[in-house]
Amino acid sequence: MESLTETPAQQSPASEKGFASVSSNFSSVLLSFRLWWRQDVVGTVDQASVIEKRREDCGLTERYLFMTAMSGGIAILGLLLSSPAVVIGAMLLSPLMGPIMGLGFALAIGDYHWLKQSARSLAWGSLMAIMLCAVVVFMSPIQTVTPEIAARTRPNLFDLMIALFSSLAGAYAMIRGREGTIVGVAIATALMPPLAVVGFGVATVNWTVFSGALLLFVTNLITIALTAWGMARLYGFRSSLSERQSLFQNVAVAAVFVALAVPLFFTLRQIGWEYNADRIIRSEIMENFGGRSRLSEVASDYATEPVKVSATVLTPTLKPDAESRTERALTERLGRPVELTITQYQVGTSATAAQQAELSASRAREEAAAIQRAETLAQRLALVAGVTDEDVIVDRQRRRAVVRAKPLDGAALSTYRVLEQRIAATEPEWRIELLPPRRSLPAIPFANGEPDDSGQAALALIGWAAQRLDSPVVLEGPSAQAARAAELLREQGVTVTLASTSQRTGAVQARWASTAN
Repeated sequence: MESLTETPAQQSPASEKGFASVSSNFSSVLLSFRLWWRQDVVGTVDQASVIEKRREDCGLTERYLFMTAMSGGIAILGLLLSSPAVVIGAMLLSPLMGPIMGLGFALAIGDYHWLKQSARSLAWGSLMAIMLCAVVVFMSPIQTVTPEIAARTRPNLFDLMIALFSSLAGAYAMIRGREGTIVGVAIATALMPPLAVVGFGVATVNWTVFSGALLLFVTNLITIALTAWGMARLYGFRSSLSERQSLFQNVAVAAVFVALAVPLFFTLRQIGWEYNADRIIRSEIMENFGGRSRLSEVASDYATEPVKVSATVLTPTLKPDAESRTERALTERLGRPVELTITQYQVGTSATAAQQAELSASRAREEAAAIQRAETLAQRLALVAGVTDEDVIVDRQRRRAVVRAKPLDGAALSTYRVLEQRIAATEPEWRIELLPPRRSLPAIPFANGEPDDSGQAALALIGWAAQRLDSPVVLEGPSAQAARAAELLREQGVTVTLASTSQRTGAVQARWASTAN
C-alpha cells in the first residue's frame, strides 16, 4: 500500500520554488528601495551647494578665531561660577562644529586639501581656546573644581552615544538644508566646555581634570567627524576614492569607533559599579541600626585602596561594634578592602527625634558653610583692598560686604570699580561695596547734545564713586551739557551742584564738592 506522506525528495521542487519566490520578492523590494533612495532622496540633494557651505565654515578666518575666543571665555567663566545657563551660551557661540563637520565631509569625498584646512582651523581654534581659558583661570581667585567642571572630567559610553545621535542630526540638517537644527546639536555635543576644562587643568596643573576633559573633547570630535563622513557617504556624495580606498576607510572608521567605545565602556561600568556600591554601603550601615535611626551623611572615595567611607548616623541607641561589623560586610560584598568610619549621635527615642536631629545637623552644616564662605569673601576683599580681614564689614543676614580700599599707586577710580565687579561676579547673591579713595573724576565728553560712549562710561563711573563715598559732585562746563549730565547723575541718586562758568564748548568737568568728608 502506497504511503500518503511525501518524501523529502518529493517535497524539494516545491520548496525550492517557494524559496525562489520569496527571494525574488525580497530582491524586488530591495531594488525598489535603492531606486527610491537614489532618485527621491540622494537625487534631491544639491551636493555642490552643501560642500560649498561646509568649506566656508572651515576657514581660519578672523570671525572664527574671535568667536572661538569669546566662546572659550564665556565657557570658563560659566564653569567657574557653576552656571549652566552661561555654559549653554558658550555652546551656542562656539564655531568648532564647522571644521569638525568639514573633516568628515572632506574624508568622505577624498579632498585632502580640505581635510588639512579643516584640521588646521580646528587645531588653532582649540589651542587658542585652551590657552585663553588657562590664562583666565590662572588670574582668577576661584580655582576650585566646581560641579560643572567635575561633570566633564569622566566621559563614558553614554557621552559617545550622545555625540553619535546629535551628530547624525547635525549632518542630516546640513545635507538637507535644515541649519536651524544645529543650535540643538551644539548644545547636545558641548564642544567648547570640555576645552575650557582642559584649560582649567593646565592652569591648576591637575592631570585628572586635564586628561578627563581632553578625552571627552576627543570623543566628541572623532564621533562627530566620522558620523559626518558616514552620512555623506550614505547620501552619495561624489568621491575620488577607489573601491579599495573606500574599503580601507570603512575598516578604519569601524576600528576607531571600537577603540573609543572600549575604554568608555569600562568607565561606564565603573560608574555603574560605584552607584551600586553606594546603595550597598547605605544598606549595610543601616542594617546595624533600628528603623528609628537616620543615615545623615555618607562620603565614599573609590580612588583609594582601601576604599574610604565615612558616615554619620543619628540613632536612639549607640552601637559600639557597628563600625567593625559593617566594615567586614562591605569588604566581602564589594570585593575590595574598605576602611569605614561611622560617627554616631544619640538622639531621643521618639519616632521624629532622628528626623529632627537630622534637620538640625543639616542646618548646622549649612550655617558652617555660610560662615566659611563669608570668611573667604572677607579674605578676598581684604586682599584686593590692601587691608586686613578685620577691616572688612560682612553682614551675613543681609548678604552685604563693605571694605574701604587703601590708595594704590597709579590706580584710578576705574581700577577700584573693576576690582569690585570681579568680586561681585563670583558672589551674585551678595552686595559687594568697595569704597575707593578720593581720586580725580573723569571729564564727560558730549556729542550732539548727549554724552558719547566715553561720556556714558564717565557718568557711570562718577555715579558709582559718588554713591560709594556718599559724596556730592560739582559739574562745570557748557550750561546745557552740564545740566544734562547733572540730570543723568541725579537719576543715579547723586547730589550734584552746577558751577557757573563762561565755558561754551568742550567736555563737562566733574570734581568732588569741597564739603565732602
